[in-house]
Amino acid sequence: MFEQQPEDLRKKVKQLATEFTQNADPSGWFEVLYADAGKDAKQVPWARLAPHHAVQEWLEKHNPSGNGKSALAIGCGLGDDAEALSRQGFQVTAFDISSSAIAWCKQRFPNSSVNYQVADLFHLDPAWNHAFDLVVEVRNIQALPLKVRSQVLRAIAPLVAPEGTLLIITRIRDTETEPDGPPWALSDGELAQLQQLGLTEIERNIFFEGENDEVKHAQITYRAPR
Repeated sequence: MFEQQPEDLRKKVKQLATEFTQNADPSGWFEVLYADAGKDAKQVPWARLAPHHAVQEWLEKHNPSGNGKSALAIGCGLGDDAEALSRQGFQVTAFDISSSAIAWCKQRFPNSSVNYQVADLFHLDPAWNHAFDLVVEVRNIQALPLKVRSQVLRAIAPLVAPEGTLLIITRIRDTETEPDGPPWALSDGELAQLQQLGLTEIERNIFFEGENDEVKHAQITYRAPR
């Protein structure tokens, strides 16, 4: 997890996020981080080179059939979650704002059926609205500052197809007070915006990343109306 990364890497992430946010480009620092990593996953603090365990557990528990269905991996990073969705039978689109990350995905999975694309969460293709039966968001919202949080949630909610599912993996906090970051854990008040946007929360599981971890994480499932 982030707190267990080397101090210099954590400082670099915080410095990049702060600088780009101050320059009104809150997501631009991801490309710098991936490019600077030089294909060394240890230089990307959230890279596990495996699906996030909460995504894998959700897939194993619910065992969704992806046959004839579409899935979207938001901010796909190095592609492991997208590949897990593909193995489940979904026709997967995965995007990241970082062109270096997408090139890395294609290098790691040269024979993948996943449609990897460079895209900006703040300027998505309108054709993606209501287009995906399953949308998976893993730790992207928490990496963006609170001042753009409502904008991010408004971008994500419309992606889910009628009666489709949104799965979010994120840190959560118990108060509405702005936390130190990045990452900036989500509050219940912020998450409630998804329900205001028409989604219904149907499941929430709280977990911790390690024995000494005091940070709460959540695996939250939403359902879109017909």
